[in-house]
Order: sequence, then structure tokens, then C-alpha cells
Amino acid sequence: MTTPAPTTPAPGPTTAPSPAAGKLRPGQLHRLVAAHLVAHPTDDLTVIAVARALGRSSGAVGNALERLAAAGHAERTSAAPRRYRSTGTTSAVAVGAAHTLPTPAPTAAPAAAPAAPEGGAETAAAAPTRPAPEAASGADAAVTGPVVRPNGQTYHPRALADLPDVAALRKLRSAGIPALLYGPPGTGKTSLVEAAFPDLVTVAGDGDTAVADFVGEYTQADGGGYEFVHGPLVTAMREGRPLFIDDATLISPKVLAVVYPAMDGRRQITVKAHKGETIVAADGFYVIAGHNPGVHGAVLTEALASRFTAQIQVTTDYDLAAALRIDRRAVRVARNLATKQANGEIGWAPQLRELLGFAKVTAALGADAAVANLVGVAPAEDRDVVIDTVAKVYGRPVTPLALGRQI
Repeated sequence: MTTPAPTTPAPGPTTAPSPAAGKLRPGQLHRLVAAHLVAHPTDDLTVIAVARALGRSSGAVGNALERLAAAGHAERTSAAPRRYRSTGTTSAVAVGAAHTLPTPAPTAAPAAAPAAPEGGAETAAAAPTRPAPEAASGADAAVTGPVVRPNGQTYHPRALADLPDVAALRKLRSAGIPALLYGPPGTGKTSLVEAAFPDLVTVAGDGDTAVADFVGEYTQADGGGYEFVHGPLVTAMREGRPLFIDDATLISPKVLAVVYPAMDGRRQITVKAHKGETIVAADGFYVIAGHNPGVHGAVLTEALASRFTAQIQVTTDYDLAAALRIDRRAVRVARNLATKQANGEIGWAPQLRELLGFAKVTAALGADAAVANLVGVAPAEDRDVVIDTVAKVYGRPVTPLALGRQI
């Protein structure tokens, strides 16, 4: 791809800082970004346009927009420059944004470790304070119960090396030991990482992920010309924050190689696309990745595996599913299918995500519909075994959820 020569647009009029220019509460940046998209429903907005309107850094806003898009709460309409618009669910995320604006901290207040759950602790006027890794991760803070994730949902820690998993990951960050979490989709890898690191920056990986999705790219500026918008890797390095590479093994090894110099003793990268600038990692920078073995296209190369000293298997906590009052018969079905999966009889078994979905469908449509839906979400190649297992546990025949006769 040919990179256009950047031009510097004429400086526009100075705008007043956004009332949201102080520290943000967990999840608030996402709500503010969503609210701005909803307020401009017919516009395809660039990262820079949204960042300027909110008085936030383009890196934080770009990260928030990507995560909204990954969750279906925004639509990415173009890649160069990156543009976004609202979807049918954006307004649900935006609810409360106008009523939760924080009061900016007094300028004389002592610096504190930023609580930037979803990329939103920066101020518009000043560079963010770089916390020590212990302060940013809370490595020394005792974890005695459920942890609230940035989206407001509760995460229930599990044991890892005689510690709560959240505390164990924080210790790995403090020690500078990169970690790879691996296990089937839906087992809670992302939930664990978000609970452990409120200052997380995320890259959602897939086969189309490019180097620009890590380091940034030139984006057309509102006033004309082009402006380089740094990506999440640069943001995490400069601000001393953890970088979570979700579905890392779906990304081309040639693309992932851009992260390796930041993970080894060099702790720096060169952004060739932006004048060859050198980015040096601040204290607290940390890389953690997720891998779904068995997913089509997921390849854990030796080069990638060797970069992650700690490799942690994440499986579904069926005891937690039962404690959350999910139908015990559904949990028994999941356990039985997990055993068959471990024995190589089938390739799929319901994980915690599917069991939580089971509970939601039960609440909305009733238990019979939830059972039928559980069968329907199974892959076609495993469906006969799933139907047989469900029928044995529930003591009756079951078919996938489907439309019936005309009413």
C-alpha cells in the first residue's frame, strides 16, 4: 500500500475542551463515543473527528471505536481512513453518557495511577502519567471476591498458582512475564484479562489484521491533508499499559512480528510508516494474548509461543455455572459433552458463554426454547451427539429451535 505524503492542515480555530476532559469512570469513554455516534447518525466519522469533539486522545478513541465495532455497537465503514457510524444497538451503550460526566480534577491535585478501563483516562491537554506497573495493575492489592470489569459485569476469580487468577496475572505483569491464555471460545479469557487490568488496550485479531492495526496509519484530517493516528500498540507502550492481543493466532505471523521487539529486551519498535520514529515502552507496558486452539485458521507458531513464558489453559468453570443458578440439567449436559470432547468423540461442547446464553433465553422464551436453542447452536457435525446427550439428561426428545406452523 502506498502511503500518501502527509500534509499539515492549516490550524483551525481553537475549540473549548470537552466537559469530559477529566478522568473517566470505567466504561465511560465507550458511552461518550457511542453517544457521539448516535448524535450523528448519518455521518461516517473518523477517529480524529470523534477525538476532537470529545477532547480525548485519538489513540484512546480509536481503541474505543474498535471495541464498539467488534461488539456490533458500531460499524466500521472504511479502513483508510478509519470511519465509523452507529448501529441499532449504539444507543443502548450511550445511555447515561450525558449524566455521568466527571468533574475534572483540580490541576494542583497529586498525580495518581490512572484508572483507564477502556482507553479513557487521558486528558486532552497533557500527556498521561505513566504509572509504575505495580500501581497500574494493582499487583499488591488483595483479591478477595468478585471483580467488576470495565463494562460493569462481574468476574468471579478462579485459582491459579495458589492465587486468584486476577492477582496471578497482575504479578506476571509486574515481573514482565508475557502470558498466553488458551482454551475454547467462551471460556472467559477476555473476561479474565479485563478484570485483571483496568487500564487495558485491546487488539481484536483476525485474518485481516494488518501492521497498521497495531502501529497506526495516516488518516485524512478534517481540515485537509493527512494526519498519522497511532495505533493501540503505540498507545500501550507510551502510556505503560497492558496490550491484549485477542485471537492472536488468527493474525498473520508477519504482522505479529511488529510486536516482538517491544516484548524482548529492546522494549521498543520502529514505526516505518511514520518517518521511522522509535517508540520506547514505558514502565508498566505488558503483552498478553488469547488463543483458541481448534478454531479454523488459528495457528500457534513456534515464534509466537516462544515469546510467551507463561501459557495458561482456560476452561469453563462448570461449578460457577451451577452457582449462578443456571439450570443444573443444562450444566450436566455441558459437562457430559465436555467429557466427550476431551475423549475426541466430538469437537464442540457448551462453554460458560453458551450456558449464560441458555439462562438468558430461558428468561426470555422459557426453558423448552432454551433447550432447543442449545441444540441449535451446536455445529452440524456434532449435532446428533448433542441431541442424544440432551435427550438423555432431559428425558425427552429435542430438536433445534425453529419456526413452526403459521399462527
